[in-house]
Amino acid sequence: MREIKPNKKSFFTKIFIKLCRVFGFEIIDQANFNLPATNKNLNQSISIPGERSMVLPLGKVSITRRVKSLDIILRTCMSVNMLTQSKKRIFEMDKEEYTKRTLISLIKSVNYAKNVFKNTRFKIFIIDHNSNESQMSKIENILKKSNIDHEITNLQLERFSKQIRKLNEENKVVTQNQKSNMSNIHQSLVFSKERSEDLIYFVEDDYIHEKNSISEMLFTFERIASLINQDCIVCPTDYPYLYAQTDETKIFLGENSHWRQIDQTLCTFLTSKKIIEKHWEKFISMCKFEHYPFEKPLHNIYKKELCISPIPSLAVHFTNINSIYGLSPNVDWKRLWDENEN
Repeated sequence: MREIKPNKKSFFTKIFIKLCRVFGFEIIDQANFNLPATNKNLNQSISIPGERSMVLPLGKVSITRRVKSLDIILRTCMSVNMLTQSKKRIFEMDKEEYTKRTLISLIKSVNYAKNVFKNTRFKIFIIDHNSNESQMSKIENILKKSNIDHEITNLQLERFSKQIRKLNEENKVVTQNQKSNMSNIHQSLVFSKERSEDLIYFVEDDYIHEKNSISEMLFTFERIASLINQDCIVCPTDYPYLYAQTDETKIFLGENSHWRQIDQTLCTFLTSKKIIEKHWEKFISMCKFEHYPFEKPLHNIYKKELCISPIPSLAVHFTNINSIYGLSPNVDWKRLWDENEN
């Protein structure tokens, strides 16, 4: 049987494709899903970080809010299994294992994002409290193999804990575990204000990430911030509690995910230094007085700033299986857990 070869492009077609490249236009050959101007197909991303966001069939969004850098601040404490619960986490492992897999998943996701956001600077900070020498040695070894700029520091507990009021909003004594948690958040916020240039991702040490989570968050931040002409807050987790209420929301389209507006998160979220500085007093109030719920100051910020989370989840909170703030629905938790084994 004679082989049927695709028709060769005519002279005028080649000239047209070259003109499209010069003027930044994209054309689609819908017969074979090719994008002649960029030599890609429709299964590949056709967005360009810092320049354009393209999601078919909606066309192009010009990026006016380019991401310059991302500092990831990971708060670790491997000596405490659960902050306020005696319940065990899913898979019932020691806290050290959740922390390691969180870090491994972050490293995978950052390395994936570095290949896409080539002009963006990435750095991982770890602020640790009370993990032992052996545990921190394992964390340091994982980071050394990552080829990612990083820094490990200890929590300055005394400096920040003395600023915490003794009684919380329910008129109960603030626990020592909560004091260390609030102090770590406080130190993270100070780090972001003093040392970050652009975006900051605050992360707790029991969130395991999909490989594309960081790149999807950055693509979405650039796209949405450019559309609304202001910075926003991006939460990577689709919490189960979001499906236990019937509040109205807004739906946004990211690079590969749908996103919805939310008005509540825990303390894992990505935002900009600009928003941190704008709402500084509200952010640190969460570190000086234990509200009920604890994240109430964040929720008040979300009344003024857009906060979005993905559907499906890009990072799963590996806590107790019955927690409405834990395991995201419609995600293969076992796959995600196994993929990030050391």
